[in-house]
Amino acid sequence: MVASVLLLTQVLPYPLTGGAKIRAYYMLRHLSQRHEVTLVSFVRDDDTPDAADHLRQYCRAVHTVPMQRSRLRDGLAFVESLFGGRPASIVRDRVPAMQALLRRLARETPFAVIHADQTAMAQYALYAREAYAPERRPQILLDQHNAMYLLVQRQAGYESGMQRLIWQREARLLRRYEIDLVQQFDHILTVTEEDRQALLNLFSTPRSEPLREQLRQKFTSLPICVDPADKAPVVYKDQGPNILHLGTMFWPPNVEGVLWFAQEVLPLILEEVPEVQFTIAGKNPPATLSALAQNGSPVQGHVEVTGFVPDAQPLLARCRAFVVPVRAGGGMRVKIVDGWQWGLPIVSTTIGAEGIDTRPGENILLADEPQEFARAVVRVLTDPQFNNSLRENGRRWVEEHYDWRTVYRQVDGVYEKLL
Repeated sequence: MVASVLLLTQVLPYPLTGGAKIRAYYMLRHLSQRHEVTLVSFVRDDDTPDAADHLRQYCRAVHTVPMQRSRLRDGLAFVESLFGGRPASIVRDRVPAMQALLRRLARETPFAVIHADQTAMAQYALYAREAYAPERRPQILLDQHNAMYLLVQRQAGYESGMQRLIWQREARLLRRYEIDLVQQFDHILTVTEEDRQALLNLFSTPRSEPLREQLRQKFTSLPICVDPADKAPVVYKDQGPNILHLGTMFWPPNVEGVLWFAQEVLPLILEEVPEVQFTIAGKNPPATLSALAQNGSPVQGHVEVTGFVPDAQPLLARCRAFVVPVRAGGGMRVKIVDGWQWGLPIVSTTIGAEGIDTRPGENILLADEPQEFARAVVRVLTDPQFNNSLRENGRRWVEEHYDWRTVYRQVDGVYEKLL
């Protein structure tokens, strides 16, 4: 059955520069094979008209709304959150222009399904549904990339003072908010089985047990997938013992993890491999990260902070070890799937690889303490045969288990139930 689908995304899902974009892009590609998709997305200053044009080949229509972000808006959202009891991260992204666009589209098109990508867009799916008469309301589906309350709760554990209190409060508000979302949406997609369980655990009291069993039926877990057929593994060009971290450097769990690695793990690696170089690549690194490469840093001369890199291929080609030192966060780190796709040898924390089907020792190494993480990286840096086997096994694994063309077929069954 061909349906008219309204897909709401918090980031424009092209180019493929992060896990959220990758998830939304290949979900869009899959949905467009069977349904008529209208894409409505927020855009930022660095989103180009060419990116929206690329997406139009898969869509009935593409509509964009500028995302309004500033420190002033963040502050006002926090104040409103204090008095209104809604999460500041949700209040912050309430944009009247998006609401107006959705009201107009609801008048023009009888959508059968509203598909909200990420928790931030859930409020807009609920808003758009209310624009229809009760007998004409579409089904609503939420692709919840993370159990947000859990992600924020974990990050609070690495903060201190007033910041910890703010993060803890936000986690409590998100917990309550997600309890309501799970009940209001007709179906929930999660990226990992761990997040599905975390959301169901919100209904773990004896009084809520019957509801929990009822809600269990509306969950489906699907990993973030990629397109191995479209991306060949990088050709490794040995330029010495280079370690690479690649990711958005304004995301707090990435920042905390990289600081931990540089301050506690890298000095141990230097004792075994004195010539090692650590490259931190990603958009908007904070001053605390940039300081690692500056005079006075204990690891000065061994750290490079590049900021955003439009073409990561040169960094990938010289990478002898790809690290994912994440110790907070939730959902799924698509950088591990990307690393397998690129054919890189990966060392990660357990939380960094959470939600991903791995074979430790075959396609990845996992370690959580500084000493064991350092030993794992040193092994990858100094054992060429083992390094090569991690590269080959990881590439094979992503081809067999994380190809969107096969995995996302499960979405068809979800839509059949909704329709």
